[in-house]
Amino acid sequence: MRHQCRVPQLGRPADRRKALLRALATELIRHGQITTTKARAKAVRSEVERMISLAKDGSLAARRAALGYIYDKQLVHALFEAAKERYGNRNGGYTRIARTVRRRGDNAEMAIIELV
Repeated sequence: MRHQCRVPQLGRPADRRKALLRALATELIRHGQITTTKARAKAVRSEVERMISLAKDGSLAARRAALGYIYDKQLVHALFEAAKERYGNRNGGYTRIARTVRRRGDNAEMAIIELV
């Protein structure tokens, strides 16, 4: 039974799921907006919010934690530079998920996740 197990499984083993979420979070921070399935968007939202909270903190430990998660080193430095002025007065809620049309091949629910 999976009572109160809140981790979205996404139909993958743990290592592939973590790699998928890291890749989606990296691309969302890089481009500001990505189109993916609704389940993946909801799963990656918490990871991106955690990275932006680390960037707002700005300490060396937070920077090292972000470098351990996000694939691109230059992207982490750019995020830490821009996070203070962009999200300084906001207490969470850094992303927005908007539903879009279903995918043509398998009718999966699609969504656009973007940084606010």
